Amino acid sequence: MDAITAKNDKPGADEEALASALVQSFGIGVRQLRRARGWSQERLAENSNLNRSYIGEIERGTAIASLVTVEKLANALTLSPSELVTRGESISQQNLVRGLKLMAIAC
Repeated sequence: MDAITAKNDKPGADEEALASALVQSFGIGVRQLRRARGWSQERLAENSNLNRSYIGEIERGTAIASLVTVEKLANALTLSPSELVTRGESISQQNLVRGLKLMAIAC
């Protein structure tokens, strides 16, 4: 493997920031959906067969949910996994637009 290939296999700062933003947005989406149902983290944990502290980590964006976890959360929230992920993507796009507007105001 040459140096160029090795460099391209590693995520850059922009890719890491995007991934971090998606993880954060997914967590915000889970929190919004949970609260809209009037559920505690404990109740979501019970309904999804996950640990309450893990739910908190997902909501804060400090844990990356696996596909199995996304499916468990979606089932508990009576959504499809794609609907749950799309919710997070929508929040991420809203945050990006908000950030761009703030940057435009600052300039």
